[in-house]
Amino acid sequence: MVAFSLRFRPACGKTVADGMDFAVSDINRKKHVTLNINNVMTHKMPELPYAKDALEPHISRETIEYHYGKHLQAYVDNLNKLIPGTEYEDVSLEEIIRRAEGPIFNNGAQVWNHTFYFNTFSPKPQEKPEGKLLDALEKKYGSFDNFKAEFEKKATGLFGSGWTWLVKDASGALDIVNESNAGNPIRNGRTPLMVMDVWEHAYYLKYQNRRADYVDAIFEIINWDEVERRYEEAMNK
Repeated sequence: MVAFSLRFRPACGKTVADGMDFAVSDINRKKHVTLNINNVMTHKMPELPYAKDALEPHISRETIEYHYGKHLQAYVDNLNKLIPGTEYEDVSLEEIIRRAEGPIFNNGAQVWNHTFYFNTFSPKPQEKPEGKLLDALEKKYGSFDNFKAEFEKKATGLFGSGWTWLVKDASGALDIVNESNAGNPIRNGRTPLMVMDVWEHAYYLKYQNRRADYVDAIFEIINWDEVERRYEEAMNK
């Protein structure tokens, strides 16, 4: 009979235990599960927090099946193949983003980015944020509509593949930043609040080359309650 221990922890990262450890990384309250066997981390697919057709007509079921079910799965699988025997075999995704280079960074960041992206949406969204986040957006951009226009301008203007982020910097100020390819603002000391994936695989099945239409449609399904929660959590750190 093999003895092993099961233990949950608040963020994925290194644990010290004999046998087997489970970890649940709270990338904005949605489970990214890792399994630690003999001190080698195995990253698992995050839970999709809604049905695959729940975001239609803005994001189609077919897009979710390919984007979540195939692209994200490939990043998870690739990461698990790359990290054994490296200094990253038992560290969090956040640490991989901060320190790694090359394929380990690319696949690790894409797992984190996609988990954050899919958890930014809701089939029952709010029209716009409220409370402290809305106040901060209005202070920075003049109005929510101005913020939306600036975000859409950034997202449609990013050349090639990448991500457009609403972030909080170290001073507490809000900003909209573009990151190419697998880029993540955590690497530069910023806190992500909201993101839009502008890789073509995120929208091509429904919108073809009409990125601007996709970006505009995404604003119809933003879970502003979740973005507000992220903002307040970041401001309280």
